[in-house]
Amino acid sequence: MERASQITLFLLLIIHSGVAQNATTSGTDEFPVGVILDLESLGGKMARTSILMALEDFYTVHRNYSPKVVLHIRGSKSNSVEAASAALDLLENYNVQAVIGPQTSSQAAFVSDLGNKSQVPIISFTATSPSLYSGSLPYFIRATLSDSTQVNSIASLIKAYGWRQVVPIYEETDYGRGVIPYLIDALQEIDARVPYRSVIPLSASNEQITQELYKLMTMQTRVFLVHMSPDLASILFTKAKEVGMMKKADVWIMTDGLTNVIDSTNPSVMEAMNGVLGVKFYTPKSAELDSFTIRWNRRLQIDNPNDLPVKLNIFELWGYDTIWAVAQAVEKLGIKNKTSFQKPAVARNMTSLGTSVYGPDLLKTILQYKFRGLSGHFDLSGRQLQASTFQIINVVGKGWKEIGFWTAENGISRRLYQGESMTEHSGLVPELNPVIWPGTSTEVPRGWEAAVNGKKLRVGVHVSVYPQFMTSGKDPITGATKAEGLSIDVFEEAVKRLPYALPYEYVAFGTTNDTSTGGYDDFVYQVYLKKYDIAIGDITISENRMSYVDFTLPYTESGVAMVVPAKSSRTNNTWIFVEPLSRDLWLGSIILFFYTWVVLWLLEFLGNNTNIPGEVPRKLGIMTFFSLFGDKDRVERLLSRIVLIVWVFFFLVLSASYTANLATMLTIRQLNPTITDIHELRKSGDYVGCIRGSYVERILEQLNFDGSKIKTYNTYDGFYSALSKGSKNGGIAAFIHEVPYIRLFLARNCKGYTMVPFYKAAGFGYAFPKGSPLVGDISKAILSVIGGDTINQIEKKWIGIGYQNNCNNAGRAPDPEKLTPDGFTGLFILSGAISTSSLLIAVAIYFYEKKNSTTETQPDQKGDQAEGNERGNEAGEEMQNIGLQPSGHRRNASAVSWGFRRSFGTRVAPVSSSSRF
Repeated sequence: MERASQITLFLLLIIHSGVAQNATTSGTDEFPVGVILDLESLGGKMARTSILMALEDFYTVHRNYSPKVVLHIRGSKSNSVEAASAALDLLENYNVQAVIGPQTSSQAAFVSDLGNKSQVPIISFTATSPSLYSGSLPYFIRATLSDSTQVNSIASLIKAYGWRQVVPIYEETDYGRGVIPYLIDALQEIDARVPYRSVIPLSASNEQITQELYKLMTMQTRVFLVHMSPDLASILFTKAKEVGMMKKADVWIMTDGLTNVIDSTNPSVMEAMNGVLGVKFYTPKSAELDSFTIRWNRRLQIDNPNDLPVKLNIFELWGYDTIWAVAQAVEKLGIKNKTSFQKPAVARNMTSLGTSVYGPDLLKTILQYKFRGLSGHFDLSGRQLQASTFQIINVVGKGWKEIGFWTAENGISRRLYQGESMTEHSGLVPELNPVIWPGTSTEVPRGWEAAVNGKKLRVGVHVSVYPQFMTSGKDPITGATKAEGLSIDVFEEAVKRLPYALPYEYVAFGTTNDTSTGGYDDFVYQVYLKKYDIAIGDITISENRMSYVDFTLPYTESGVAMVVPAKSSRTNNTWIFVEPLSRDLWLGSIILFFYTWVVLWLLEFLGNNTNIPGEVPRKLGIMTFFSLFGDKDRVERLLSRIVLIVWVFFFLVLSASYTANLATMLTIRQLNPTITDIHELRKSGDYVGCIRGSYVERILEQLNFDGSKIKTYNTYDGFYSALSKGSKNGGIAAFIHEVPYIRLFLARNCKGYTMVPFYKAAGFGYAFPKGSPLVGDISKAILSVIGGDTINQIEKKWIGIGYQNNCNNAGRAPDPEKLTPDGFTGLFILSGAISTSSLLIAVAIYFYEKKNSTTETQPDQKGDQAEGNERGNEAGEEMQNIGLQPSGHRRNASAVSWGFRRSFGTRVAPVSSSSRF
């Protein structure tokens, strides 16, 4: 493209050399500006009217500005070479200091090269191709939006309705191709794919367009994005209506290049476009815009009396604002020098463009000027307009209605909230107004067709090592592939629950020319090669496979485990009665027992309990009895009884827990695996086994297993026999398999084997091509199947009830754990605290009473000792007469104590009324 434009420019320079004028100056009160439009098209005529009105309105407001902009308008005749020729004419013969136009992106690419060479700003308000905005075109200004700015709004719209695939239909021009890379990037961010690109040449006939539409009808995708010129789009939509592609299931979206001029579309074309969605630049309403619209309609009719009336669109507003920006920049530039171009020496037989004196400063001034025009905020500081707000419309009847807005800050919303913060678009359809879809339907289309023209989906099936999961064969009458098994039943049940019909046929893996090795990786890869539409069976979902296919949600439990021989832990253990409690708990309980024993003994001793004195063995027996049973006739103090209550509570809780754990140990059948860790198995050097072609082989390689120690098997009998022999006898020590298979194995071989899980996996699922819209619907249906009783019936049919219930080895309950002090920490603290505090209280009472009794009962050193004896005897006799023991009398406790000391010659402490506390 760049080389072609350079050759064209070279030829044009030669042609114009013979007619070039030598004028290098312009009038002191004029500033020449060129305009290049396609004056033969309706768009060119509309733009010309807007530009002329803009210049008139500007100098009506600013009458004293000088120099004044003078427009030199030329036609491009819808041709890039003609546009470049017109630009050369304007630069050489009229010394224009800026060029407005041209209208198309391809024409702008040619003219921009001339602008770079002459340092003259080229300002286009209709060229939207992203390829024009680059560092190689410093003098090109886009007074419109780049096509790339709308792709995020389109992607948000597609995401809002949940469509997963989109087919772009675009014209084969720079304008058509320019937006595609940006569009694909935006769609990838929302996990949507482009399965096909429909490219239509500008010169395509009606028959060619019809053939392309028929080709699109054979595809599953029903979401079409149209990006082309209005004239070509009119033919496309008309033909789409004729061939039946504007029906209920179809979705059509227009880019802003079409939607911005929707009001100028022919009414018959509008009827064919009913139900189409589109995004367009949002133009805020204003009184100035309303007034201009009325004047513009009148002026356009005067300038083009033979044309039908059309409505004003955003491109004309951008053209209007562009003239105001240029005229204001010219005034701010303050031109004083008459010389406008500097021309280099001219070689023989050819000429060369000069360079503008004012061009660089004029470019800088235009980029700095910002104002609010008829189109809204007009800012070219980035050498192009910046996207602000897009309006989402729906074509209805011969007009359109608004269904929402899109902004970069807030995403999609039903209404436009200016100046208010909003939550970002959540992707929910209710956030948009209702849409009338093609076929006058109000139901949101799925965006794809399961089967087109009666074509059935090719469902690949792979025979499993376990026939319960999958078997297949040929029907002897029809020759069609038949399949059955758990995987088949789950799939067929899920298809029945879809809200639409899904015709399909089974294709046995290995019957096609796929040059595969027969493994599951090769089987899944056939989906990526598009030989199958779906691959079903006992296919493990893995990260590697998900790089080239999409999986449904799993329909089985997940995980990889080892099948190893099991040995019973049931032995005639003489000391099993000590196993319910851990060593720490035994030790803690014994320490607490003796501590409570000592505390009770001290409490009763300090309380003068008559049961305490005696031989040491007798004391130990009494205290043990106190600690375990707490007889109230032997324990007299209240503090002692409180300690005993807490101790008995602790003892009851501990004994109940002990009894329960011991009963569990005696009743549960315990089978312990001979190998408990996969890494220990690897270090031991024993042989391990797995199914040939399964992804378990790759897991073992990742775990650094020696390849020579890995044995693969194709049949159930093969690895069962090897596992029975053991590694030392030519067999294997463990068989590595997925959990569903292991449960099936243990259901048939419950005795002598157990399962040891060691690796997490996603389970079994069905494989679809990347981006397939069927994945979501099938996954929802699978959830419905496995969430009810249906999955239980299917498992019972193919595997039997033993799959879940008969074998305790499959995920057996763990061995009962010994009780530890952690579960009794609160009771230990409570008992110890109560015992300790009671002892402290008793000691305090003891010393307090001892001090008081010593003061009160001290005998008179100067009295008659015989009198004391007499009093003691009298007191003793008196107590005997009333039938009381000395220890039971409270009011005469001191006297009794004195009498005992006199009678028995021993010192007995007085018993106060508080000594029983």
